[in-house]
Amino acid sequence: MKTDKLFRITTVPQSLRGLLRGQLRFMSDFYNVTGISSAGEALQDVTKNEGVPVVEVAMTRAITPIQDLKAVWQLYKIFRKEKPQIVHTHTPKAGTVGMLAAKLAGVPHRLHTVAGLPLLVVQGKKRTLLDAVEKFTYSCATRVYPNSYGLLKIIQEQNYTSDTKLKVIGNGSSNGINTALFDPVLQTESEKQQLRTQLGIHFQDFVFVFVGRLVGDKGINELVSAFGKMASEYQNVKLLLVGPFEANLDPLLPDTLREIESNKNIIAAGFQPDVKPYFAISDALVFPSYREGFPNVVMQAGAMGLPCAVSDINGCNEIVIEGENGIIFPVKNTGAIFKAMQKLLTDKEFTGRLSQNARTMIVSRYEQQKVWEAILHEYQSLRKS
Repeated sequence: MKTDKLFRITTVPQSLRGLLRGQLRFMSDFYNVTGISSAGEALQDVTKNEGVPVVEVAMTRAITPIQDLKAVWQLYKIFRKEKPQIVHTHTPKAGTVGMLAAKLAGVPHRLHTVAGLPLLVVQGKKRTLLDAVEKFTYSCATRVYPNSYGLLKIIQEQNYTSDTKLKVIGNGSSNGINTALFDPVLQTESEKQQLRTQLGIHFQDFVFVFVGRLVGDKGINELVSAFGKMASEYQNVKLLLVGPFEANLDPLLPDTLREIESNKNIIAAGFQPDVKPYFAISDALVFPSYREGFPNVVMQAGAMGLPCAVSDINGCNEIVIEGENGIIFPVKNTGAIFKAMQKLLTDKEFTGRLSQNARTMIVSRYEQQKVWEAILHEYQSLRKS
């Protein structure tokens, strides 16, 4: 009979629904699981999809001291009443308010997963403040789980907490990848041809794909510039951009936007709820992001059998092993992106070898069930200790 209570918390419900998809249902076989996040339709989706109860607590991503204190008080009351054995938080704000409330309420196991450090690109007084908040969050936690070894190294270098609190579970990742879902054999030739026709892609075209937000810190300015040179030197190449533009947050340069609009070999497909068909019609992923936690896109592309050209940042440089399942290039380097794309386009033997290795390397290290079992084992070992 299940007696232990487990609370999983994210700042916004989209993270609870997407970041931990399937994991809450899996954990509910072993714990009485409750999800907590801000209001929104996605929060109710968690109950429908995962079969666990949810609680609404207003939290914001911004710096809002009064609202944050209200969230701490509300969470404290919930924890004092329910007496969970484990509170496990994700995302920065949920980590801060959740870990503080759990400590005040006397929760024995206070766990926080770090899936990225946006503060690393901030400077000045705001960076000083965010550094202090990060240290405070970790001080309230009993364990801190960076979801990549690169993040672990950064946290150690920044001296945010003691090494005894830190651990990467398994090979990294917060939720792994469902390789039964992301499987190229599930896309039929007729479905792929229909999508190619719809997008104006010819059978002989070599398709580079990017999936994610079309913003500056995803490296889109450099990617579009590199592809512009590629398209001027080689025939039958396409760049497929799958994701939304965000004009208010880190917008692309005007020259980049003009190139996307005017270059007939660049296809902006917009946001797509299901990205698998777009991977299926592509030949390689190019992912030149400036910073990531542990990028799902790279795991998804690999599971779909795509070689991946990625920037040399934490997460990316763990999923991709140079020359085995992809290419790693320096951050913010248009010339290096061009050379990586050129290598994938022109060296068919090399690209074929990467493609053959891609899915196997993802399945062996990041299969979702294995990640869940590793997290469960961590919970159970805490209980025993």
